[in-house]
Amino acid sequence: MSDKATIEIDGEKYDFPLIVGTENEVAIDIKALRSITGGAITIDPGFKNTGSCESAITFLDGEKGILRYRGYAIEELAEKADFLEVAYLLIFGELPTKEQNEKFHADIKAEAVVDEDVKKIIDAFPKSAHPMGVIASLTSALTAFNPSSVNVNSEEDMYRAIVKILGKFPVLVAWTMRKKQGLPLNYGSDSIGYVENILKMMFEKPNHTYEQNPILVNALDKLLILHADHEQNCSTSTVRIVGSSHAGLFASLSAGISALWGPLHGGANQAVLEMLEGIKQDGGDTKKYMAKAKDKDDPFRLMGFGHRVYKNFDPRAKIIKKAADEVLGDLGVTDPVLDIAKGLAEEALSDDYFVQRKLYPNVDFYSGIIYRAMGIPVEMFTVMFALGRLPGWIAQWREMRLRKEPIGRPRQVYIGETYRPFVNLEDR
Repeated sequence: MSDKATIEIDGEKYDFPLIVGTENEVAIDIKALRSITGGAITIDPGFKNTGSCESAITFLDGEKGILRYRGYAIEELAEKADFLEVAYLLIFGELPTKEQNEKFHADIKAEAVVDEDVKKIIDAFPKSAHPMGVIASLTSALTAFNPSSVNVNSEEDMYRAIVKILGKFPVLVAWTMRKKQGLPLNYGSDSIGYVENILKMMFEKPNHTYEQNPILVNALDKLLILHADHEQNCSTSTVRIVGSSHAGLFASLSAGISALWGPLHGGANQAVLEMLEGIKQDGGDTKKYMAKAKDKDDPFRLMGFGHRVYKNFDPRAKIIKKAADEVLGDLGVTDPVLDIAKGLAEEALSDDYFVQRKLYPNVDFYSGIIYRAMGIPVEMFTVMFALGRLPGWIAQWREMRLRKEPIGRPRQVYIGETYRPFVNLEDR
């Protein structure tokens, strides 16, 4: 392969170096394009073909259905690691030793308390407020309670900020849900694990001792791992570009949460359940809706099938389908919406139309089913996505700052009016 690419503009040729990643991805380095051509830029709406950075965190091959964190296959991590091990790996680059893992757990637990004044902020929200708006606001508000900026040149300072947000964020997630349900805002316990604490804080009733269900703990642990990072998606790119202005960690994370809120991104699993509810209200005929999905003239969209990036299969869906089966089997939930979901999945996996087009159930489809079965309200689904994505966002922010990346500043091609003289008001 050549080590350069040539672009010709108005008969003039310009050479640009090629960058090859460790997995043989090829990129044309055009950062000098505008200066050496006298103003030419590229245009790539949605940045579908534009690399915004070089990153050592996550490798994704959509054509082959590969997802790896720091070189480790997602299948192995989901089977052999727990969420905080994966968080440590993403953020610091290596799986923790036993001593590092124990310290990480202990340091996070020590930060699992938030200022009581945060409750006043939560109380100011009406119950009608969407949980994503609440959690974005609370994350940003943490800056007010921790006003000193992170010294990115100090590993100790950086580490302290990381364990602080990992400790406090689950509390904010649980409080967001409990506020909407009218339940008291509680804390977890320092005698149980990270994921166990999340479930305890979310579901413990004031007059009832919460008992852990290992199948639910395992399913939630896997869901968080599978959502922990996904390369340069919309919310991750947002965290990096906001952080590139040297905005603080909490402010950058809050921006990522807001980006995740959109139905085309993190809201997909909520859209799945809303679709299933709609099918139920229309009589629950899955065959009717599979036919509608195949009809190009029908506006109905089958949510939770196929993936914008994975052109073959979503490797995360294979892992979480098993957990979904275990949760539904253990809980013995009787829910017509979940029955519809199972019916759609079975039909899609055996229908030639969907098989040929590789429109398999994706991770959003199965995550929605699990959260529904666990008793998590549908409007909290995207908040749970944010909880899983938190270590990935932290890792991306940290990498961007340590690499001293320049402030993000995309260009544009102006298509508005050319110069025109101002017309006084009385003459218009």
